[in-house]
Formats: sequence, structure tokens, C-alpha cells
Amino acid sequence: QVQLVESGGGLVQAGGSLRLSCVSSGRTFSTYRMGWFRRAPGKESEFVAAISRSGGKNYADSVKGRFTISRDNAKNTVYMQINSLKPEDTAFYYCAIDPCSSSWDFWGQGAQVTVSS
Repeated sequence: QVQLVESGGGLVQAGGSLRLSCVSSGRTFSTYRMGWFRRAPGKESEFVAAISRSGGKNYADSVKGRFTISRDNAKNTVYMQINSLKPEDTAFYYCAIDPCSSSWDFWGQGAQVTVSS
């Protein structure tokens, strides 16, 4: 069973930045497609960004230009740099693993990000 632990959430003023981290216990982390999702209060979970094992990235339209996903395979870690934060970015952010490039099979517990106006 692969475990994921997120960190880096918190309370930030609008316009600010923060970086989320997600550490995986998987031994073959470098082969995984990694992703970030979020769930805002009263809303469904939504896809935010993903990075393939080769480093290819894709983003939700709502975060393009402000969010940057990256990975460090030596540290079994995926990151999400978030800039120009908006109050509507307030959500519970969690990372996920797609080990076979087919479905998101493992999920972390998440980290709360709150953006004040």
C-alpha cells in the first residue's frame, strides 16, 4: 500500500504564494504519474494538475499560469507551487498517484489552503 503525506498548506493573503509538498512511500515513485486535486467548501473535488513520469505536465484551465507542478524523484516528492493566490483557491488540496497511467489509485490525506481577501 502506497502512502502519501501532504504538507505546506496554511492561511495566506490573496496575492501570496505557497508551496505544497507530497511525499510518497512508494518504491517506484519515478514510474508514477502524480497529480493534485482540490475540494472547495460545498463543491465537488476537481482536478488541478498532473505530471507524468517523463515530466509532462497538464493543468486545469482555472490554474494555468499560477500553479506549477514539479517532482523530485530522488526525494519521492511532488510539489505544487501556487502563486497569485485568490480567495477562490481556498480548498482542501490532496495529491494522488496513477501508477499505471490509467486511474488515480492512491490518495493522500490532504492539506488545507485558505486564502484571505
